[in-house]
Amino acid sequence: MPLNKACIGKEFPPVTIEVTAEATAKYARAYNDDNPAFFDTARPGGIVAPPMFAVVVTWNSTMTAVMDPEVGADLLRLVHGEQDMYFLASIRPGDRITSRARITAIETRSTGETMTVELLAHNQDGVPVNRSVFSAFIRGGGKRSGASPEPRAPDADRGEPLLCVAQTIDADQTYRYAEASGDRNPIHVDENVARMAGLPGIIVHGLCTMAFVSRVAIDNLCGRDPLRLRRLRSRFSRPVRPGQTITTKVWPEGGNGGIRRYAYETFNPEGQAVIRDGIVEVAA
Repeated sequence: MPLNKACIGKEFPPVTIEVTAEATAKYARAYNDDNPAFFDTARPGGIVAPPMFAVVVTWNSTMTAVMDPEVGADLLRLVHGEQDMYFLASIRPGDRITSRARITAIETRSTGETMTVELLAHNQDGVPVNRSVFSAFIRGGGKRSGASPEPRAPDADRGEPLLCVAQTIDADQTYRYAEASGDRNPIHVDENVARMAGLPGIIVHGLCTMAFVSRVAIDNLCGRDPLRLRRLRSRFSRPVRPGQTITTKVWPEGGNGGIRRYAYETFNPEGQAVIRDGIVEVAA
């Protein structure tokens, strides 16, 4: 059955999450981040949550929209296509974050359908902390894969990258990330279910791979200050497997208004892109 386009514009009830220091630290460790800003309570201003912790405080809202029976998405045919996150203000232990989801688009493509959900989150003082755009692709047929749903033009020659950073995914990464993020989709933790879905085995959460990229950006472009990361966009093009080493390449793209913009792509050991069309925006 096709997705129900009558659901475009549908808004869902708000969801409120209380942020704890234990949860923010657990999330940082789930993608191997050791930034003192996430752990050192003696740090001036106190600890902050990793920017990608916005995934945790909006996850229930995301799933409420994606799993809405009125929409009719088949979860076994669904892959995470894109994620675009705007970090508007810090999230800290003790905050109460309220998020709300709205379906902004449902489109029919030659190979399936796409569903786009906008997520807005604010803290207990009404301050907006995050805006995210979650895009899912529902395959029209054939085996499940993490491939991008749309064909691509040949890549432009960007020249030598500004950065080239390798990171190794641990064997137990998906289990730790599932617990820290709340995303317990069995394709990330159960070999049998992953193979039933047409995958070669357990795959790494796309948002976990994106969190690894956030560390590249914060460590190398933000002077290790997570508050300088303002935007991170990923287009997931291929699954990552536990144990693999991924390499992120970053190119400068200028900027304005006090924001520096970079393009990036992330590759598996075979040199195949697992994230394409990446964008990083950093406060100067």
